[in-house]
Amino acid sequence: MLIIGGELSNSATTSVADIDDVMPRMKALGLNTVLAPICWDLFEPVEGEYDFTLVDRTIQQARQNNLKVVFLWFGAWKNSMSCYAPLWLKENVKKYPRCLTRSGKPLEIASPFSTEVLQADKRAFARLMQRIADTDREAQTVIMVQIENEIGMLEDARDHSPVANKLFADAVPDELVDYLKANKRTLHPWLKQKLDGQASLRRGNNWSVTFGDDIYTDEIFMAYHFAKYVEQLAQTARSIYNLPLYVNAAMNSRGRKPGEYPSAGPLAHLIDIWHCGAPSIDLLAPDLYDDGFKDWVAQYHLPNNPLFIPECRLNDETAAKALYVFGEHDAIGFCPFSVDNTSESYTSRLSQSYALLHQLSPLLLKYQGEGRTHGLLLNQQEPRRVIRENGMEITASHVFTLGWDPRSKSDAPWPHAGGILLRLADDEYLVAGAGVVLTFATDEERAFVSQQKLGEDGFAEKGVGDTAQSKTSRFKGQRVGLGFVDQVAVDAQGHLSYVRRDNGDQNHQGRHVRIEMDDWRILHIKLYRY
Repeated sequence: MLIIGGELSNSATTSVADIDDVMPRMKALGLNTVLAPICWDLFEPVEGEYDFTLVDRTIQQARQNNLKVVFLWFGAWKNSMSCYAPLWLKENVKKYPRCLTRSGKPLEIASPFSTEVLQADKRAFARLMQRIADTDREAQTVIMVQIENEIGMLEDARDHSPVANKLFADAVPDELVDYLKANKRTLHPWLKQKLDGQASLRRGNNWSVTFGDDIYTDEIFMAYHFAKYVEQLAQTARSIYNLPLYVNAAMNSRGRKPGEYPSAGPLAHLIDIWHCGAPSIDLLAPDLYDDGFKDWVAQYHLPNNPLFIPECRLNDETAAKALYVFGEHDAIGFCPFSVDNTSESYTSRLSQSYALLHQLSPLLLKYQGEGRTHGLLLNQQEPRRVIRENGMEITASHVFTLGWDPRSKSDAPWPHAGGILLRLADDEYLVAGAGVVLTFATDEERAFVSQQKLGEDGFAEKGVGDTAQSKTSRFKGQRVGLGFVDQVAVDAQGHLSYVRRDNGDQNHQGRHVRIEMDDWRILHIKLYRY
């Protein structure tokens, strides 16, 4: 399945009443999967005593509403902080120590170097996994589990407690040195560059000698130890109930340095460190709230890391982004954050986008990984994308580039347009989305620069025709035309059913394929050559 989902706000599953209210609403929005927190402080309010009420109710309500669940274990860390740890753990600082800044200031961040913190977290997580196995192994309502949430250090790039300082001064573990050597050619460019500047990637050297003496070395050190901590929970989960497991990351955006963002989480430049330290984790996932969406998703779609987006900002752009990631990056899932707490204007567009994804799912799953799909994400800054395949140039443009919509001439920013282009066969495509225009040209047609310009009505401008060019060159080869453009629906088996034909004004007399900005539809395109 594709996870066409949404993540609930952090407090949405903290009572039975909350769960009973939110699950039917999520089904009505068009989700097939809900990402739901399990909070350690409510799960184990008294040390050694576990309350399964919220876990059980979430699973029951999901089943009743034909939804799948991804549980988010808010254990030792949530957005770096240990705010979801039970009060009995928070109060006992001697037994469950905190990370310290360079100046010795204690942080609300439980130490990943503490055996007691790890064992307490692991015991509770094991009880959660056992409960899921006992109550859901047959029905398989729960399909994946997130371990912790946005792990990382804040205020300082690493822990400066005595135990951390000792480990930092000791040799880099042989496991990590050997891994980096074995995978040096495929390392993230940032990490490769950092290592290229060091001549001491060998066993026995400490962290500063191996990676350099800066805060980014501090971050690498913490990333490895956070990953080793998570690996312990992952192995525990595997021994009880073998569900897919992932870890998510807050991005290092806006020019911030380690300690200014939750540093040392599974960030793109640290993916190799995490793959070494936590090999039992199935995928590392980005939480996307800032600019640079296309760049971030590309960094996480790797041969050894399928793209899953567990969190992103929900706004007017989100519906288009959902289509983009499934089309461009073979995403396995997309989940805007706080879908239960967002304005209807945002969720309405998302529901329409999700309705298309539900229809397209059998085809996307059928062709996933074959290079048949492209994602379209267009705005005022990037109004066009050119795709070259099958001896053609396909130009996808924002519908406002036509100038017909009055909003295209206003001072307001253009709304994001988005879509998926799927090649069914040579000269046969599906396009799904909103606000996109497609034109098709053969290589010969593209090379032949015509002097003819058309007005908005499709007629040639006065005094401008093809006669000027015909005196100097002759067209050779073929052109590509629109055989037909049909609105279609797609059933659960991936079969197309005809809705109606777009022709005349709807395809500009055969010049382009168009889906207006406020429409959400699927078009079946058959091309021909002449």
